[in-house]
This record gives sequence, C-alpha cells and structure tokens, in this order.
Amino acid sequence: MKKTVCIIGKPNVGKSTIFNRLIKDKKAIIMDEPGVTRDRIYGTATYNNKSFLLIDTGGIEVGNNNFNEDIKAQAELAIDESDLILFVVDGKNDLDANDYLIKDMLLRSKKEVIVVANKIDNDNRKDNIYAFYELGFEKIFPVSAEHNLGFRELLDYVTSKMTETEEVIDSNLKFAIIGRPNVGKSSLINALLNEERVIVGNEAGTTRDAIDTVFNYNGEEFTAIDTAGMRKKGKIYENIEKYSIIRSLKAIERSDVCVIVIDASEGIIEHDKHIVSYAVDAGKGIVICVNKWDTVDNQNEAIKKWKLLIENEFQFVPYAKVVFLSAKNKKRIHTLMPEVISAYENNHKELQTSLLNDVITEATSLHPAPSYKNKRLKIYFVTQTGTCPPKFTFNVNDKGLVHFSYERYLENRIRESFDLTGTPIQLQFKNKSDR
Repeated sequence: MKKTVCIIGKPNVGKSTIFNRLIKDKKAIIMDEPGVTRDRIYGTATYNNKSFLLIDTGGIEVGNNNFNEDIKAQAELAIDESDLILFVVDGKNDLDANDYLIKDMLLRSKKEVIVVANKIDNDNRKDNIYAFYELGFEKIFPVSAEHNLGFRELLDYVTSKMTETEEVIDSNLKFAIIGRPNVGKSSLINALLNEERVIVGNEAGTTRDAIDTVFNYNGEEFTAIDTAGMRKKGKIYENIEKYSIIRSLKAIERSDVCVIVIDASEGIIEHDKHIVSYAVDAGKGIVICVNKWDTVDNQNEAIKKWKLLIENEFQFVPYAKVVFLSAKNKKRIHTLMPEVISAYENNHKELQTSLLNDVITEATSLHPAPSYKNKRLKIYFVTQTGTCPPKFTFNVNDKGLVHFSYERYLENRIRESFDLTGTPIQLQFKNKSDR
C-alpha cells in the first residue's frame, strides 16, 4: 500500500505550490492571499518509480474563530493518517506564533516530521535554515517551489524507505465500490452476493471503513471492496467517519477496477465528478454504475437520456463503461460483473508493437502534426511501456512540439483501433536523443 505524506504549515508559505510541484499538476489553487486552501486536497506523487499519496492542507494560524478551528481540524485528520509530515516554513522570515503552534501539534502526533524551508532561491538564503532547528526537528530541506529548486534532495529522502511501485500479480480481481454517501454501495455488494453480508441503513454513513468481501462469480473468486461514502471535505468533521475519504482513497489504490455508484433518483452532481477523478488519477479501470434504477419511470427512454447526460457530464472519461441497475430489487444486476471484468482486462492489455506502429503511421499520414516555427513533430517509433493503465511511449524529434490537441488525436486513434474501453491510457513523449 502506498505511503501517505501530508503538507502542513501556516498560511502563505507555499504549501500548495509545493503540492503542485510534487504531483506535477496544478491541482491546488495558488494565490497570494492566505487561507485559499481550506480543505484537504489529495494527489499522487511519483519519483524514481516510487509513489505516495500526498495531502495538501489549509494554513493553520492562531485564532479562536470557527474558520481557523475547521482548518486545524482538517489538518489534524491528515496528520493522523499520514506516515510522514512535511512541515513547510517561510525561509525568508523568522519563526512566529503560528509556526510554534504547528510545532506543538506535530510533536504530539509522534510522527516523523521533515521541515521544508521554502523560498530559499539563492545561496545567501541557505544560511537561514539554521534558525529553523529551533523547532526541534532533525531534518531540514531548503527548497524554492517557485523556481523548482531543492526537490530532488527532498524526494530522495522522502522515498528512501519506500519500495518501487510494482504491478502486483493477483488472480483475485479486486474492485472498489465508491461514491457519495447513501447511493446504495452496500446494497450493491449484498445484491452481488445474493445475501445480506454488509449492513445497510437509510442513514448516510452506515459504512465507516473499507470492507473486503470475497465472493464467487462464474467459478472464479473476486473481491468487492465496499467503501465509506466520500463526502465533500467540508462535511467530514464528525469523529466517527473522519478518516473515510483517506481510507476510500487507499481502497482505490489497492483495487484493479473502480465502480462509481450514482443515485438515479438524484442525478449527477459535481462531487460525483470529483470521485471519478480519484479513480482516473490512480489509473484504474472504471465502471459508472447508475443505481436505484427502480425509481426511474419510462426506463427505456430514460436510458437514452442518461447516456447523453453521462457523455456530457463525464467528458474526461469518455471510455468509461456504464451500467444501469437496481441493487434494491436486483434488476439488471447481471450487467455489472461483465463490465468490471472487461475494464480489468483492458487495463492490463498489452498491444502488439507492430500493429501499434501501423496505427500511428497511418494516423500521422492522414493528419500530420501542425508545424510550429517551421518545425514539425516527427514520430519515429512507439511502444507500449506499461500496463495498469496501458502506457505508450513515443520516440519523437522534439517532445516540445507535441500540442495537447494532437496528443488527444493520437489517443483517439489508438482507442479506435484497439478495445481500451473502461481504462485510462497514458501517452508520453521522449526525444530520440534521450537515453
């Protein structure tokens, strides 16, 4: 299971910029005003074939108002579930009351803490780090998130005790049932098993941890992982379910396929998209399950409308499998497992190199890459370099010439030629001269 690392610090020290650097994406909002990040934000960081779950938190500061207390509570949840903590301080300024407040929190946690002195962007400022030993933590790393300095040394240490991320060969296919509270995830497990194995209640939050259930389907064993409902982060202060989203994320990580459950009686909301994005980021096979189909009138006509709705609302996963069922009365329940198995197989699929290159050669002949400053992208060779999800590496003359629209075109041509429904795929571009 992946290690969990969280970023803690007072407002405006650059936590979100560091988070974005580590996950190599602009997922956290960055502004000069303190307090922009209020809730926890999650992402996966990968370095030297080692990956870990990363949590960004809101800025903690001294104060008695509810806003500060809520941010502090969110940070404490992240600290509790973390294996390692990055304590970010402002490398240009002296320590203040907020830094000492956070120090006391971290010392009580008994977790390993690394002090990250941000904004150290020149040699003259490197001497500033000695003042931060007053915090009482042994490891201090100077970085500049704005100028991308010092992160290699930091990541070398963070990942030094981690093992390389390897594909785990397991004949027992594992799929996680994820979604908002009270959409019928536990009922779906019981319907698949044809027995009341998991407790079901009308109240949202009945399931409070990830529950593994092994069952037999067509003579083979499968593991269904029931997870706690993934609430919006601003609604999870209750102690009894305070770790639900982190445990759900870890369930996603150890699954092969994610079944995202949507309530047909409520429709699609923005948070459903966020939940799907967790599975996409983890590279898992994806099945969208519209549950409570028994509540829908004119079902044949409704399926057409729902498919169009899903196509519009989930444009970032046009490849996702979709099923419509009712866990309550077990109608259409038979449609789920074939799609789960198909998504798993496609997530593990390996394509023949010669056929892959034929497809790309034809694609570039029909639609050459646009030129930029009298230069045009040339693709010399493409090969599949990974699975779970399938990863394709293109050897090119200059990867800087790859426009996102042309990358999308190449992905579409691959998907048109090979059955990769139900799984994300990754395209990476490498200069021919690179080793």
